[in-house]
Amino acid sequence: MARYSAFRLFREGLRGNSGWRPAWRAAEPKPAYDAVVIGGGGHGLATAYYLAKLHGLTNIAVVEKGWIGGGNAGRNTTIIRSNYLYDESAAIYNHALTLWKTLGRELNFNIMMSHRGVINLAHDEGEARQLKRRVEANRLNGVDAEWLDEHGVKEFCPIINISRDIRYPVIGGTLQRSGGVNRHDAVVWGYARKCDEMGVDILQNCEVTGIRVEAGAVIGIDTSRGFIKTPKLASVTAGHTSVIAAMVGLRLPIESHPLQALVSEPLKPIHPCVVMSNAVHVYCSQSDKGELVIGAGIDAHVSYTQRGSIDIIEHQMGSLLELFPIFSRLRLMRQWGGIVDVCPDASPIISKTPVKGFYINGGWGTGGWKATPGSGHAFADLIANDEPNAIAAPFTMERFVTGNLVAEHGAAAVAH
Repeated sequence: MARYSAFRLFREGLRGNSGWRPAWRAAEPKPAYDAVVIGGGGHGLATAYYLAKLHGLTNIAVVEKGWIGGGNAGRNTTIIRSNYLYDESAAIYNHALTLWKTLGRELNFNIMMSHRGVINLAHDEGEARQLKRRVEANRLNGVDAEWLDEHGVKEFCPIINISRDIRYPVIGGTLQRSGGVNRHDAVVWGYARKCDEMGVDILQNCEVTGIRVEAGAVIGIDTSRGFIKTPKLASVTAGHTSVIAAMVGLRLPIESHPLQALVSEPLKPIHPCVVMSNAVHVYCSQSDKGELVIGAGIDAHVSYTQRGSIDIIEHQMGSLLELFPIFSRLRLMRQWGGIVDVCPDASPIISKTPVKGFYINGGWGTGGWKATPGSGHAFADLIANDEPNAIAAPFTMERFVTGNLVAEHGAAAVAH
């Protein structure tokens, strides 16, 4: 059976996969929809899925200027965790983690979810106090978290260097055992296939060029494939949220920055968990293919390009080798960059807007992937009911006027 499957894969490759059934339809735009979601990444497809599944809105379109999963959904490091400091953040990220645990079965698609554990390192007493505070806050919110001393970190991740002679010695760290990683394209494809099964039209290569507003309300969008009428329009366009908002005259407190990562040549299983360090600005995990997935913080410059600067790579490599000298002879295979929207408080916007029928989900910074199902679930509820539920309510745009910010710089930062 295995030989037959391998032969079939080879044969279909030579035939351009002409014998395979597409996972979703190549839909043509209808003149009108009950709701349109701009953005065919994880958050956008999750939004459409929950709108159809939970709220009965099946006359929906997801419009994507490129191909499904070709934006930030295909340019991230797939880390899943919920150990944020504040109650509001813990609620949405833990909601997402709960959904992640059963999402593969729900979508009937192997998303390669691996709850291998996530460690956030401390390198000095001040950082240790902050992380211990977060552990206690997590426990109060029902988030699994524990503090490990340096020997506990070494026991959980045997290849880490805990020598006191390095520039930033490891003195301990937090551990969320339910955290881990999954496979980004599998998640996107699983959502897309389920959306299609429920009648949602997925419109690829369909760029939004304008939004039409009459009497303060959305009436439709102009696209590269023609005008589409809709009374409900949802923007889920990581990296370009400000661009879409500007089409209706909204100026958001968001900056867009490049965020880069890279992978090594594949190895046999050696790195058992996810390790993150805010102080030295690097994080690392190992993919199911054996590659080390390595990242750092955002580039300082504001840009819509998917290119970062070499100094970020140099710094993260130096940091990585201090923590893991075992990787010193490893060769790097490829590097890539995405674009992240960053809000002043390092928390997202999930909000309706002054334009009736126009909703925004963006500003996730480096935390977008881990929130995918929770974000889509809460955003779908907002779109269907025109009011945020308890999870989404703290993330409305009004917080930038009232000052009720959800300041998660310490729990976000490089710790994706």
